[in-house]
Amino acid sequence: MKKTFALSHPKINIARLVESIKHDVKKYIKRERKKKLPKDIDFWDFDCKYGHTEALAETIHMATINKCIDEAERLELESFYLEIMVKPGYKPTKTETITVTITEDEVEVDTDTED
Repeated sequence: MKKTFALSHPKINIARLVESIKHDVKKYIKRERKKKLPKDIDFWDFDCKYGHTEALAETIHMATINKCIDEAERLELESFYLEIMVKPGYKPTKTETITVTITEDEVEVDTDTED
């Protein structure tokens, strides 16, 4: 989804317009997450950009989309640009670290699992 959202409408209150935009974004993300995963992909991830215009768009985290939309409302912008692109996501593999400490009388083994 690459879209410039207008925050002005002759008949719709700005607060209702903002809620409608948030709902559309949430609906898009939900629809993309429901798509069937290929075998080598763990989950669907998203690359997001936000800016006052398309040229000024900067990368943001998906969790901050609503905050950015609220910022656009607070700044009373006429419009803002939001880009949400789906990409394959992979879970990091767990690695196990084994530490062996040898003293004169005993052997100590410590196992740590890192994420």
